[in-house]
Amino acid sequence: MDGMSDEALFNLYRKGDASAFEVLYQRYRQSLYLFLLRTCDSPADADELYQDAWSRIITATKPFGEGSFKAYVFRIARNLQIDRFRREHLKPVNDDEAMQQMSDPTPTPDVRANDLDCAERMKRQLASLPKEQSEAFLLKEEGGFTLEQIAEMVSVGRETIKSRLRYALKQLRKMLEDCL
Repeated sequence: MDGMSDEALFNLYRKGDASAFEVLYQRYRQSLYLFLLRTCDSPADADELYQDAWSRIITATKPFGEGSFKAYVFRIARNLQIDRFRREHLKPVNDDEAMQQMSDPTPTPDVRANDLDCAERMKRQLASLPKEQSEAFLLKEEGGFTLEQIAEMVSVGRETIKSRLRYALKQLRKMLEDCL
């Protein structure tokens, strides 16, 4: 089953094959969770949204039909995150522990201190970007989506996404040039 497309696995799941769902769930475990973690205030919020996204996928009255299953999954997660943000006025992610867990434990103390400093600065810079730019950046970098897929997900043109990414990268490079 590991070699099957997401779309084929989802169709198998809809026909009652629970193991197909497990493969899909594992495929998106890291990328989807990291996307949510970077757009939420805490790992607990990201966990909740992650589970809500899968629950929506399972119980959708209009199930996935055509196109990219990956885009479908991330669109659901993004919409849940937007709904939550609107409801609770959440702030961008501020989770030092999660950032530390993602860093490599083997570097020397000097390198590690610099990496943590750069990670913290990156997090602050992402939070300081306009929401549309940080969202486009995270969908591209964490979600691995193409410009066309992001444009479709957020209902804007490809050139708009391209501009948002260009401005985001320009700002991030400017503020983090010593980390690159």
